[in-house]
Amino acid sequence: MEETKQEKEQQQKEYEKYVKEVTPTHNLGLQMIKAFVTGGIICCIGQFILNYAANMGLDKQTAGSWCSLILVLVSVILTGFNIYPKIVKWGGAGALVPITGFANGVAAPAIEYKTEGQVFGIGCKIFTIAGPVILYGIFASWLLGVVYWVGKMVGVF
Repeated sequence: MEETKQEKEQQQKEYEKYVKEVTPTHNLGLQMIKAFVTGGIICCIGQFILNYAANMGLDKQTAGSWCSLILVLVSVILTGFNIYPKIVKWGGAGALVPITGFANGVAAPAIEYKTEGQVFGIGCKIFTIAGPVILYGIFASWLLGVVYWVGKMVGVF
């Protein structure tokens, strides 16, 4: 009985050592800089599209729509060629937070599950990543709207 307890402790120590060896270490400062640069580049591209569309004579709202459409299209194309996941791996949240990251979140499952067919593959799996984001985004918006409405009624806002 005592021997098995010592063996278990030894196995636990070996396992903890193994986990420390295989767990990647991250440099938070470097990750933040990479995210800032990646997100900044995406935003600069978006601003270039907005400026170009405005110079072509489009009003602000139409230029914004074209900018969103182009950024989503480029993101989906880069996802299809397996380039956007590499950008995400390097840039982290800087590539996941903008609209391009959302487009990647919708396109990636569709590409991954296309072999399972149109209905059970793409149709069922396309929102596996983006679905919760949509759901909780709508719920959070509703909840904050209720808080704002109650605050208006009480006179806080």
